This record gives sequence, structure tokens and C-alpha cells, in this order.
Amino acid sequence: MRAIIQRVTGASVIVNGGEPRVIGPGLVILLGVRETDTLDVVPKLAEKCANLRIFSDENGKLNLSAVSLGYSALVVSNFTLYGETTKGKRPSFVHAASGALAVDAYEAFLAEMGRQGLKEVQHGEFGADMQLTLTNDGPVTIFIDTDDWKK
Repeated sequence: MRAIIQRVTGASVIVNGGEPRVIGPGLVILLGVRETDTLDVVPKLAEKCANLRIFSDENGKLNLSAVSLGYSALVVSNFTLYGETTKGKRPSFVHAASGALAVDAYEAFLAEMGRQGLKEVQHGEFGADMQLTLTNDGPVTIFIDTDDWKK
């Protein structure tokens, strides 16, 4: 799985033209699932994302997490994180998980994020048309690829 975690002052997602799902300060997490991923990595990934110490303490050091500050998270599925660009100019998404695995992994990640002690977890919908708006704070953006944990 891949996650792009952004520290934000606020964010929202509109799903299929509906009402915005809004958070204040916290995290925006774009989540991609690979065809070879398994669900056993989901709890560790959710715990790591929610507890990343990417918020400044009183001394300006990145020592605080969204959980410790009582902040929220907005999670959006994003298969394009597995875009393959080695050939040509149009990305291929052959390594992105499809169907059941991708949906199961996304839903399991949302459930695990809900158990991390965040103020709230808002989310998009898998496979939906979504418009994401955010204000990246810092900017602080972290990339996690769970395949790196296997090395």
C-alpha cells in the first residue's frame, strides 16, 4: 500500500457532487492499494499515519501527532499512486489493485483509522468522482510505501 500524508490546516472532499466532507486541522491521506497487497499490513499503516509526529511543538520541532493534538483525518482512495510511467507518456495502472482487494483494503484502513483516537475520520468513496480541496501546512508531505517495510 502507498499513502501520501499531508499536514493540513483544513480540507474537504466532495463525492459525486454531494455535500462537502470537511475537517479542520489534521491529516489528508491519499491511499493506494497494490495488486499484491494483503490486509495484514493495514493496522500498522493506519497506526503509523495517525501517529506520525509531523506537527510542531512549542519549540518548532516536529514532535506532535494528529492523535496527540486531537486533530482529524480525511482519507481518500487513490489508485493513481500506482501509476507506472516507465514507458510512454500515459501512465499505466496495471499494478493498482482492482475490485474486492482494493475496496476491502480501503474499508479496513478507514476502520483502523477510526480506532486510532483521532477527533474524527472523514473520507471519500472508493471509485467515486471526487474533488479534494486542502491547505497543506508547511508544506509537510510524507510518502509511505509498505513494500519498503519488507526490505
